[in-house]
Amino acid sequence: MKENLTYTEAFEQLQQIVKQMENADISVDDLAENIKTATKLIKVCKDKLTKTEEEINKTISELS
Repeated sequence: MKENLTYTEAFEQLQQIVKQMENADISVDDLAENIKTATKLIKVCKDKLTKTEEEINKTISELS
């Protein structure tokens, strides 16, 4: 997983992992690794959403 993923890149990778799991296109051996990757991707998405929310709230409070 590359560093400094955009939200969109992280979300797309998560969608690919979920699709593999839904279609049973993943071996049991790869499942644990994909779960670790998915956990990291979820953290990236959550952090980016939190940061964006904070920036929006700051901007709104400055306008008030």
